[in-house]
Amino acid sequence: MTATIATARKPAVRRALMYGPAFVAAIAYVDPGNFATNFAAGSRYGYLLLWVIIAGNLMALLVQMLSAKLGLATGRDLPQLCRQRFPRPVVVGLWVQAELVAMATDLAEVIGGAIALNLLFGIPLSIGGLITGAVAFALLGSESRGHRRFEMAVAGLLLVIVAGFVFNTILAGVDLSGITGGTVPRFSGSESVVLATGILGATLMPHVIYLHSSLTSTRSRHIEAGRHAGDHLSMIKSVRRDVLLSLGLAGLANAAMLVIAARLFHPAGQSADTLSDVHSGLGSMLGTGAALAFAIALLASGFASSSVGTYAGQIIMAGFLNRSLPLALRRGITLAPALVVLFMGVDPTHALVWSQVVLSFGIPFALVPLIALTSNRTVMGPLANRPLTTVVACAVATLVSALNLLLIVQIVLG
Repeated sequence: MTATIATARKPAVRRALMYGPAFVAAIAYVDPGNFATNFAAGSRYGYLLLWVIIAGNLMALLVQMLSAKLGLATGRDLPQLCRQRFPRPVVVGLWVQAELVAMATDLAEVIGGAIALNLLFGIPLSIGGLITGAVAFALLGSESRGHRRFEMAVAGLLLVIVAGFVFNTILAGVDLSGITGGTVPRFSGSESVVLATGILGATLMPHVIYLHSSLTSTRSRHIEAGRHAGDHLSMIKSVRRDVLLSLGLAGLANAAMLVIAARLFHPAGQSADTLSDVHSGLGSMLGTGAALAFAIALLASGFASSSVGTYAGQIIMAGFLNRSLPLALRRGITLAPALVVLFMGVDPTHALVWSQVVLSFGIPFALVPLIALTSNRTVMGPLANRPLTTVVACAVATLVSALNLLLIVQIVLG
């Protein structure tokens, strides 16, 4: 009887181990860059572009599910599989652009954390950048004692972000008719198309495509999932629920940002082009509690997303080159560009925009290998993509890559 109970518990334990990785990936979808874009969209066009956030979240669900499935099916992450299956020059090129993506990611996250510390405590941006980097390093330190500690810490910060915007949504009130109208795809002039392009183009984050596959590959190796096809199919359901829950929360936070701006800033004609504008606007319209909730959510985003970006940098180098660096050195490498920007006094909003250009450039270099590998039955076995999944994924990759190219052109040309 004891043996029967132990056998019954084993699959349940395996499925439980699959929960958590998607919460780490979800942080990338509520990073400081998302804060700025979503509030700008709501303040300028009301609820008009709410459907764009919903569409972007659906695309993110598909891509992160593919990344998680790749790690689960193979026991390896995306960079490792690229190194094993692609020519050496291709692998080196993928590594170089992925490192640039990791640095650009940290630039945005550290700046966001520095702005939050400035809003909360009046700390200069340069000092705030150092503090953000130190806190992110401490968060990463918890990973050395097991993935679960790090994932729980990041999940907790994600819940802080969501709670902050749920609180502010309640204070602002909800216009159900406006929200319903915002779910209908439409535009209002060329400028709304440009902003929609920015929202969709910056939705997918290449560094967490690499990272998510690594987190699930670790689970796969730990539970020896590859020995039983039935276990694969059972655990893929757990992975799917993990992705739906975590990215659903991230999508809720993104939608709440736009809804709050549409409810408050748009009718008043008030600017929300910078994070400081948003903070001051919330304070004047809803009170200090709302401004405080926004700043705390921004701080949680900066801390969590910076640690996730550095963690992804470790995965990128180890996977593509089969090399690794001490955590402190890796933290210093990814942190350096952000500190240079802050100490030079560069406008933080301008720096955030240019970091998104680099991130946009990296999207197809992560998406195309991901789709190619997850569609390959030799690599994936029974978890290979169905033809319809591959078609939809290719359509998403084509759309996002085209939008990112358009976004880069628009930003470069001013």
